Amino acid sequence: MTFRVRWPDGSETSCYSPSLVVHDHLVTGAEYPLAEFVDRSTTALRLASERVSAAYGFACTSAMHQEAEIVAAAATHRGGAVRVLEMHPPLPALATAPAPPASAASTGPAS
Repeated sequence: MTFRVRWPDGSETSCYSPSLVVHDHLVTGAEYPLAEFVDRSTTALRLASERVSAAYGFACTSAMHQEAEIVAAAATHRGGAVRVLEMHPPLPALATAPAPPASAASTGPAS
């Protein structure tokens, strides 16, 4: 999956994760203080790498590289906020149960 962010200076970066776990840590449209964004995104990327390791027997170097890029980019800022512009693919909308069919016969008093 990819997630695009806007840094405090207005620059934008597209980031990669091998897992949708990023959705558990970041929200599209949300703005996070710089340090919180770094904590949330690096936690998500470490979990993503662990999922790859569990499935394939080796850590995901792409996730580790992305984590290092986020940490390096954050170090160039002195605070501020990071906005999550988009995440792709988005999580599927929660399925809702269809409404029960209307009964042909009225069960209540007529109005």
